[in-house]
Amino acid sequence: MKLVIAVVQDKDSNRLSNALVSAGFRATKLASTGGFLKAGNTTFMIGIEDERVHEVLHCIRSNCKVRDQLVTPVSPMGGTTDSYIPFPVEVQVGGAAVFVLPVERFEHF
Repeated sequence: MKLVIAVVQDKDSNRLSNALVSAGFRATKLASTGGFLKAGNTTFMIGIEDERVHEVLHCIRSNCKVRDQLVTPVSPMGGTTDSYIPFPVEVQVGGAAVFVLPVERFEHF
């Protein structure tokens, strides 16, 4: 058995959740916040048999897309901010960060 942890952008969350349910996968959905953009995202925890991991990964890959977004960097801490003019920077967001972990034991009560 494996535990698949997928961190996805909020924009992809509902689409992925619906796709997982349609494919017969059960998942726990947690609200989380990213450290880089300080933006909301969603973390899915999916317990799955070893032989079905590739199906879950395909479902995640098909429903979580990378996109470009303009962000304005925060002002530098310390020093003067009088001469600091933030310019928007284009960064890639979205997609999914996926971790597949072995499960030593699972019990359901």
